[in-house]
Amino acid sequence: MSTVIEVRFKGNRKEYFTWPSSEPPRLDDPVIVDAERGQDLGWVSALGQVAVKKCVRCGACGASPGSAPTPGAGPGLPSPQPPGPSPDLPRVVRRATEHDVRQAAGLRRDEDDVRRDVRDRVLHHALQMKVCDAEWQWDRRKLTVYFTAEQRVDFRALVRDLAAKYRTRIELRQIGARDEAKRLDGIGRCGRQLCISSWLPEPRPVSLSLAKDQHLSLNPTQISGPCGRLLCCLHYEHEFYVESRKRFPKEGKVLRTGAGDERVMAVDIFRERVTLRHEVEGAVRVVPLVALKGELEAAQGAVSPAPPSSPRGRGRRGRD
Repeated sequence: MSTVIEVRFKGNRKEYFTWPSSEPPRLDDPVIVDAERGQDLGWVSALGQVAVKKCVRCGACGASPGSAPTPGAGPGLPSPQPPGPSPDLPRVVRRATEHDVRQAAGLRRDEDDVRRDVRDRVLHHALQMKVCDAEWQWDRRKLTVYFTAEQRVDFRALVRDLAAKYRTRIELRQIGARDEAKRLDGIGRCGRQLCISSWLPEPRPVSLSLAKDQHLSLNPTQISGPCGRLLCCLHYEHEFYVESRKRFPKEGKVLRTGAGDERVMAVDIFRERVTLRHEVEGAVRVVPLVALKGELEAAQGAVSPAPPSSPRGRGRRGRD
């Protein structure tokens, strides 16, 4: 039975393959895998159920939920099974030898010269693009050049020049700023390795509303990472802020409390306090959330009319 494994390549690029042998590999083992028009070398980064879950979460393999019935679903009632990896995953060819690893290390050293040469040719053709990285396929049948650009770039002349010099298939792949940070890696403003290159599986879109909900500074220099985009970690505590604010009155709302009509100026979800300002006198006070809820309930009970008693009840009391 084939086993799904995750293989890591240069630039934190990860892909999924099937291991046909009954003896599974170990983590960080070098392997030779099937690639586009050839073979490539990578290192095993996950296997077993961990690799299956990551493959399904990635979604690039076209995983789809099954429709076979499961036990306990009832007679004639099919219960969808959890999604699994696609059966069309490429396969691992074999384990890599020491000679294969040395060959890959030599390609990594040559890629620095390739990247500099590509940058010189980009300047020669006056193309508005930034060359980020170059990556050889292990069998040297393909050379991939990664770049970023603000607009669409016509690089056909550049590809012809590179193909004439390196005598291989050239692929120019445009990536975004977050993908560039993932490939090149770095240290974030927190002093740790970038999340997108260390453990974050895929970049998630980050909007300015996340910073607004957390009352952070809207200055882009304060909430942006090394890639120039909003910090990925703005997602981490956003759900906590949203759920916590549901217990507090909205800022700007006028409340009828024991002191009269007061407007909510600010809320402190960590100390559970609410800052109020009197609408007439302008006095400002800070009230604990529990005490504020008690004032609101007392004020609501004071203005609510007493429910009328029923005629039948009055008759019984009169007879008693």
